[in-house]
Amino acid sequence: MAVLRERWPDAEFVGLDSSAEMIERARAEYPDQEWVTGDIGAWAADASGPKYDAVFSNAALQWVDDHASLYPRLLARVAPGGALAVQIPGNIDAPQHRLMRELARLPEGAVRDWHHHEMEFYYDALAPMAARLDLWATEYLHILADAEAVLEWYRGTALRPFLAALKSDGERERYIAEYLAALREIFVPRPAGGVLFPFRRIFVVAYQR
Repeated sequence: MAVLRERWPDAEFVGLDSSAEMIERARAEYPDQEWVTGDIGAWAADASGPKYDAVFSNAALQWVDDHASLYPRLLARVAPGGALAVQIPGNIDAPQHRLMRELARLPEGAVRDWHHHEMEFYYDALAPMAARLDLWATEYLHILADAEAVLEWYRGTALRPFLAALKSDGERERYIAEYLAALREIFVPRPAGGVLFPFRRIFVVAYQR
């Protein structure tokens, strides 16, 4: 939010999050701004709601179901000439993500994992109603200290639903230990120190007619 306010200091913003705790933290930091606790999918489906010059989502929509209907509904909340801008992780099939699923040993559907589609999908979903559509993916190469740093990267994001689905502290400890051991085989320290951690992200910018 700080970046958006710096870029458009005179704009009015409305912030939306499903977490009441996150909304309270944001409201404490920016008390003069409107904050709403709610579900992104429900917000997008409200066709009677106001339209905005820009609808922006950073690393959130990977947790929301049914992108085929969600993205067009989000674009429909954009005013004429405005833009929908989205960034989501695009590495669900990276080795560290496959390991999360395999090591959890949970029944299919037991975990609400994050998800994404590829460029063709988002093009097909948005092109019929967009005046212009920009799509691209970038793989960022992060330099982290070690495999433990990779684990910490995911502990507060992608690992959370897996840890929540496990039944006991003992199962969670076993899972983390096995996951870290596997990460150490993937992210081997370089001769100069540190590990190279690639992270792919998908960007979608759709302009309303």
